[in-house]
Amino acid sequence: MVLIRDVVQQVLKTGYLTLAEENQLRVLLKTKYEIEDLNAFMTLQEAAMDGLIKQESRELCMAKVGRDWGGIWRC
Repeated sequence: MVLIRDVVQQVLKTGYLTLAEENQLRVLLKTKYEIEDLNAFMTLQEAAMDGLIKQESRELCMAKVGRDWGGIWRC
């Protein structure tokens, strides 16, 4: 079974959070997990806020906003 910390480790290694990994994390966060997994997820959140990783979902959203600019950011 894949653990949250394993997914986070891969994302931090590559510096990129794919849609598949993001969805996998959503599924895993709905299951029972250990404190190490929660800590890893919080580390991932901090890395994202600090701009240390790129998110595929955010890139796709920003590209869509650029095409459909209506004055409101929805990412």
